[in-house]
Amino acid sequence: MNVHVKKTVPIEYIEVAKAYRKVRKGGKAVGIDEESWTDFEKETERNLYVIWNRLASGSYHPQAVREVEIPKKDGSKRKLGIPTLRDRIAQQVIKDYMEKRIDRLFHENSYGYRPLKSAHQAVEQVRQNTFSFDWVIDMDISKFFDEVDHELILKAVSHVMEQKWVLMYVERWLKMPVQKKDGSIEPKQGKGTPQGGVISPLLANLYLHFAIDKWLSKHYPEISFVRYADDVVIHCKTQQEAEQVKASLIKRLSEVKLRVNEGKTHIAYCKDYRRKGNHETVKFEFLGFSYQPRVRKSKRDGNNYMAFTAEISSSNRKKIVQTIRELGVWRDTRLDIRDIAVHLNAKLRGWINYYGLYSKRTLRGSLQKVDTRLLKWLCKKHKTGTRKAMAKLSMVKRENPELFYHWQLGYS
Repeated sequence: MNVHVKKTVPIEYIEVAKAYRKVRKGGKAVGIDEESWTDFEKETERNLYVIWNRLASGSYHPQAVREVEIPKKDGSKRKLGIPTLRDRIAQQVIKDYMEKRIDRLFHENSYGYRPLKSAHQAVEQVRQNTFSFDWVIDMDISKFFDEVDHELILKAVSHVMEQKWVLMYVERWLKMPVQKKDGSIEPKQGKGTPQGGVISPLLANLYLHFAIDKWLSKHYPEISFVRYADDVVIHCKTQQEAEQVKASLIKRLSEVKLRVNEGKTHIAYCKDYRRKGNHETVKFEFLGFSYQPRVRKSKRDGNNYMAFTAEISSSNRKKIVQTIRELGVWRDTRLDIRDIAVHLNAKLRGWINYYGLYSKRTLRGSLQKVDTRLLKWLCKKHKTGTRKAMAKLSMVKRENPELFYHWQLGYS
């Protein structure tokens, strides 16, 4: 569009268009204005121009975020704040602008929501660290995204970004009120950033860079740590060192207005064939993987030995089985087996690509439930017994060995 805009903020239209393409690949959930992508894309160029015009002129003001609750493993609820589609695009613009300038400042052991960094890299780094360090602090920060302090976030932003307009927009997003489930609007009380906001992970990394990463590097350079957003694992040489670091870090977090969930924060001993001490806790979890002593077979001589290693956690195995069991497709015998494959393969691909990093055998046990449910479905569909259903399933596998994603990779 060749329309002149009086700019006070150095943002170009092309940056808004790029941000839109990134955000478009994400979730479809609507904000409080109930505008969907279908609605937005009736006039895509015009709508992007409006966002750009307001951002570039300094007049962009976000709307309230819509609060939704999703269940956690412990039965409690995690609150997500869903911004409008337009706010997501605007946040992506500022996030991209900031990220280009500050990502290089972050610690190499910070892996969450960063370019060229991944959860798998974090999981593998923890595994590597357990070879060299005998003790682990599994740190759980209580309600980080709800408790993070606005004043300290803005102080961190101003420390790394000279542009006052960046600070202005960050402050506006931090102050976005929340629309509760009953429709009421609740103002922010100087803390919290919506878990669901596009810019929130970057602000979390910046906050914890100063609160934890730099602090640990300065005061405990001899230890190692891995952080993925607000999930932190700290590796120590001795139990005494782990106890000291834990106590000091709890104090440090209170100074930056955060709290440790002491019920979920513990010290674990990395027990294996070399480390044979008797300690109560020899297990911890990180990013869906469980690290603990396991019997492994030596590739060199075939003998069994005790290793401290990672594989999918039992809680996530159960979650996969429950998801498979509760799929609605099993109740519809009018479907073809290819329809079930289409419905399941995206989930199977996600589970295998993430949890298949370690111990294919353990994950296979959970994914075999797909074949168990297929057998029951075939029995109902063809009104036949288990033996004939097994023969039918075997024939389908021979004729279509790549029909289901787990069949392709030998997980059945």
